[in-house]
Amino acid sequence: MRTSLSALLLCLAPAWMAGAPSSAAAQWTACSSDGKAAPRVLYERFLSADCTACWADAPATAPGSRSLVLDWIVPGRQGDEAPLSAAATRDALERLQALRRDPPAATDTAITDVTATAPLPGRLRVALGPPVNGYVGATIALARSGGKAAAPHVRAGTRHAFTLLLVETVPAGAEGNAAERHIVRNALQGTWEAGTAAPRAGWSELRPMRIPDGADPDRLGAVGWLQDAGGTVVAAARAQCPARGAGGPQ
Repeated sequence: MRTSLSALLLCLAPAWMAGAPSSAAAQWTACSSDGKAAPRVLYERFLSADCTACWADAPATAPGSRSLVLDWIVPGRQGDEAPLSAAATRDALERLQALRRDPPAATDTAITDVTATAPLPGRLRVALGPPVNGYVGATIALARSGGKAAAPHVRAGTRHAFTLLLVETVPAGAEGNAAERHIVRNALQGTWEAGTAAPRAGWSELRPMRIPDGADPDRLGAVGWLQDAGGTVVAAARAQCPARGAGGPQ
């Protein structure tokens, strides 16, 4: 079904307004990474869609409290007949390729430190609006603080690659899973490049992201990270939304 322009505008408005610290933004935004401690580690678990036990069993090791945990469901040899095929995405294969890892027969875990190699001209921020007609407005931004201090200089031509993910958090026991899972449901990637001067407000991307069939909109959140030209992850952010009716915006 084609999404109307008005529906997309409704979808995008909440995340766009999240950039402004106002009461109106708070009412429109489902959640953001504002006020949250920045993750220090990307902790990515890859599960083969062929492996039912990989989903049901608790992982052998537990990530630290400052880890950004993700569960990628990798398409398996059984194709659409695989037990976990409904949540499998080609994004998982592309992420494995970026990490130079092969698709697992069962599970695999990649751990990447978040290391600031140079001062950034702002703090990485992600935000998510409420679902509208099967889409949700999501934003990732490198936003400058509102203080009088000058932002660190960024040399013209400096490039950073960003990744923005739509993630569904499944509580332990909710879907036959022994541990809480953070399933990657959709992904967006792009590049920011500094010109002769960085934009006054910093860099930002705002997109409507489709909610895949089978995903629970009430369990969605957003995560993102930034990589420098050498591939080092230099910043990360997480916005884990509360279940609808569980409280105010996060």
